[in-house]
Parts: sequence; structure tokens; C-alpha cells
Amino acid sequence: MSIGIITAMEEELAIILKELTDVTKEVVSRNEIYRGKLGNKEVVATVCGIGKVHAAVSTQTLIREFKAEAIINVGVAGGLRDEIGFGNIVIGDSLVQHDVDTTVFGDRHGQIPRLDTFDFKADKNLVELAKKAAEENPENKTFVGRIVTGDQFLTSKEKVEWLVKEFDALAGDMESASIAHTCYLNDTPFLIIRTISDKGDDSSHEDYETNKDKAIENYLELIKKLLQRV
Repeated sequence: MSIGIITAMEEELAIILKELTDVTKEVVSRNEIYRGKLGNKEVVATVCGIGKVHAAVSTQTLIREFKAEAIINVGVAGGLRDEIGFGNIVIGDSLVQHDVDTTVFGDRHGQIPRLDTFDFKADKNLVELAKKAAEENPENKTFVGRIVTGDQFLTSKEKVEWLVKEFDALAGDMESASIAHTCYLNDTPFLIIRTISDKGDDSSHEDYETNKDKAIENYLELIKKLLQRV
């Protein structure tokens, strides 16, 4: 089984690339695509870039051009709940694009017009495997729930409160729901794993810079343990 791994930033993928063996690289749509093995699993990995369009293009490339049979997106995110701390892990089982707004036509926030689903559901088996892998590191808290995505870096407590109220969201980022949407259209199973670098509030920029590297480190062992189970 070939697993596609997508991150938004180079530093998010670098820690995984160090673990790959038999690595080859090629460039498609301005993206560097890496093939290799992580343990005994075939992996194709890329840095998609920041934002929803970049994420969608890279996901489609891994599925269509490189025959990825499942997609795993890892990276950092803003935590939207007080109980979710810096470095904690959020496994997204439901993904919504919070910046889609056709409410004037009677749709709810986040509903993509004329699409037969409101949210995009992660593969149940992959979610369960990720939860079991996370249980091997109980000192780092893991949460499972909805992650919301928009083309904006969250910097407002008021916006965070709205996202929690409107979507019952645990975390917010700029790529994962777009990746989920693309996988949905391709009938490809996917999993989203995010570690918390900030809280999406007025100090999120400073918190992000302080916590980003540690947050990235926290998902590496989870990914390795997960791929042993897939």
C-alpha cells in the first residue's frame, strides 16, 4: 500500500524525510515529490505549500500521478479549546472549510454549494489506528474531533469563539479540509493529524514561532507507529 504524506511547510516534512530510506525525488506542478520507505511502507511525500489551493493540487497529484492509496496530512494548527494545550495532538475525524459562505442562499456556514455533504469524514479505520498509536504515548494528550480550514491565519479570540460555536471545532488550519475535499472527490481514504502550535488568538503569531518546532517533533513518533499498523 502506497501512503501519501502531505505537509504545508518544509520544516514539517523535513523531520519525516530524515526517516525515509531509498529516497528519490522529482518535480511536478512546482512541487518536489519524494518517494521512499518509512519502515516497510511505501511512501510518497510532498510539501504542498500554504493554503487551500496548494493543498488541493498536491493531493490530486499524489493520488492521480503517484497512485497514493491513502493520504495522511500532518502539520501544526491552532488549538481552539482551553483544554487543548501546546504540543497536544488533534486527530481530525471531520473536516470543514469555515471560510465558505453562501448563507445568503440558505446554506449553513461551511457548506459547499451543490455538494452532497457538509463535512468530509476521515477514514474510520485510519482514525482508529491513529488513536491506538497515540495511546503508546499517553503523556502527550490526544483529541479527536473536527478541524476547520480557511485561507487565513487565525489571530482573533472572537473568531476562535465563533468557530467553536458554529462548527464545534477543536483546531483550525489552512489546508486540511481542502485535502479532505480532494480525497472525497477521488474516493481516497485520508487522515488528518495536527499538533498545536498556538491558540488562534491575539498572541497566536508569537506562540506559533515559540512552539512550532516542538509541535512538529510531537507527531513524528505517532506517524511511525501509525504506519506500522496500516
